[in-house]
Amino acid sequence: MEIAICGKTNVGKSSFFKAATMIDVEISNRIFCTIKPNIGISYVTAPCPCNELKIKCNPRNSQCINGVRLIPVKLWDIAGLIPGAHEGRGLGNQFLNDIIQADMLVHVVDASGTTDSEGQPTEGYDPSNDVRFLEEEIDLWFAAVIERHLAKIKDEKKAEGILAGLGIKDKHVKEVMENTGLDDIKEFARELRKLSKPMLIAANKIDLSKSEENIKKMRKDFPHLTIVPCSAEAEIALRTAAKLGFIDYIPGSKSFTIKKELNEKQTKALELIKTNILDKYGSTGVQDCLNKAVFDFMKYIAVYPVENEHKFSDKKGNVLPDVFLMPLGSTALDLAFKVHTDIGKGFIGAIDAKTKKRVSAEYALKNGDIISIQSAAK
Repeated sequence: MEIAICGKTNVGKSSFFKAATMIDVEISNRIFCTIKPNIGISYVTAPCPCNELKIKCNPRNSQCINGVRLIPVKLWDIAGLIPGAHEGRGLGNQFLNDIIQADMLVHVVDASGTTDSEGQPTEGYDPSNDVRFLEEEIDLWFAAVIERHLAKIKDEKKAEGILAGLGIKDKHVKEVMENTGLDDIKEFARELRKLSKPMLIAANKIDLSKSEENIKKMRKDFPHLTIVPCSAEAEIALRTAAKLGFIDYIPGSKSFTIKKELNEKQTKALELIKTNILDKYGSTGVQDCLNKAVFDFMKYIAVYPVENEHKFSDKKGNVLPDVFLMPLGSTALDLAFKVHTDIGKGFIGAIDAKTKKRVSAEYALKNGDIISIQSAAK
């Protein structure tokens, strides 16, 4: 699973990337500050079954904080984009090559309207322009590739092979072929983009004066898009304070708890975040973006494989040691292969650890399932 963080300038998208990963990256208004992608691990959050089962877990491949499981996902902070990218303007070729690998795009937009289309400081800019141009640039790029290979793409089997080079899955090609056809190449390209590169808008800088008004306009202009108000700066501040031990804070929470005495400047900064962002919007929005991307858009579910269905543990006694993100519709057999290829090949059966009932290889996994896999493999 690959999530690309994109936008026109480094200052917005890389702030978001840092907020999500806490990796130090250069944050600057220079539009081509990011050239090669920054790659990091962030987390999506889900309720850990330890609370429901009233047991203490021992995570190995993830973290659990107060009953919230933090599940790792891979993020890419990719090159900034400006109009004309599909023609190679700026770092257009770099950007478009990078998004091939992405299953999902989080487009970080300056909701305050204080940067123009070239990433330069301004006032009164309409951020809807940024949303519109990113969609159009990808559509034009897809359309250009389709035009070059039109004869072959008319053959569905050949089309799948050619378009796989754009990170487009066979099922997407088939669905668009059936529903849209190739009479209008731009429409064909647009529908392919919608299916293969779903996009969520992170409306950043919600603490600035014009942001709320601009977000309302964006939602009116793009009713088909999910637009999440967020503040990368506030998330960075909260995660930094938590890391230093000043506060208790779980990413995505609507509140925090002060643990140590703060100076006047620190107290004022946290009060502003609480009043202007957390109380008003319910969170900084950064974690909400990632959770929506994985669970709502890509339709993944969190599943917990164990060996001992009675103790919910692995053979070493670690309780709820691992959690895997699986596509909706995955089966118990798919989970066995996810754990290890040999476990899948030696699959004998599985048990729903919550109900203690045996399930088949074809059993459709549900979010939060705890599954004990029985396999001939050791």
